[in-house]
Amino acid sequence: MEEPPLGDGKPTDSSGAGTGGRRQATPAGSPGDTRLTVRRLFGLDRSGPPPRETLAGEPLRPLTIPNAIGIARLLLIPVFLLLALPERTGNSAPAVILFAVIGWGDYADGIAARVTRQYSRLGALMDPITDRLLVICGAIVCWDFHLLPRWALGVLALREALMLVLGRYAMSRGVELRINWPGRLAVAPVMGALFFAMAGLEGLGEVLLYVGLALALTATALYVRVGVGASRPGGDP
Repeated sequence: MEEPPLGDGKPTDSSGAGTGGRRQATPAGSPGDTRLTVRRLFGLDRSGPPPRETLAGEPLRPLTIPNAIGIARLLLIPVFLLLALPERTGNSAPAVILFAVIGWGDYADGIAARVTRQYSRLGALMDPITDRLLVICGAIVCWDFHLLPRWALGVLALREALMLVLGRYAMSRGVELRINWPGRLAVAPVMGALFFAMAGLEGLGEVLLYVGLALALTATALYVRVGVGASRPGGDP
């Protein structure tokens, strides 16, 4: 994902005032610290502002390494459906492997963005859309083959579709909905539920689905709260 805040790239003390003309060092872990630590590399440390290149109004900058990975992920989703749906059981090994590749590709393009510093507005817009489409398509496969409880899959698919609509509406109102921690934590159990169900481990998939669904619905409530608050006069949630 191309949302990791690594700071705005500006020096924290360019004047050297009060330091005898020397620039003060930025403490590790502070909002102004832009060093690529292990925690930042894997998206665990998201302190500080988001990269300027990902903000509304910035150029799309499609020609980057992270965007090449993101576009490949998006194009592979229909291939996943073509491999999964014709099967009799819904446990197609090539489809399951491809689902995992597309899902883990989200972390790959995020790491690529942090290493190369090739952040872009296109990446910030494309990544959540790709993730939601992958979840919806995985839910369709699991629904079609009765791999997971259909009511939970229906709620999950509706939630992802709602987030696509909500995100588009927020953008039209000039509101940026940055991913929150419940939403971030929901990704692994939701993707894991679909993966394990298609891999033949329906019991484990069902448990993960309930955990992921609870986190995802919590995140959605927070997104709605932030969006409603930011759209009011004054702009504060």
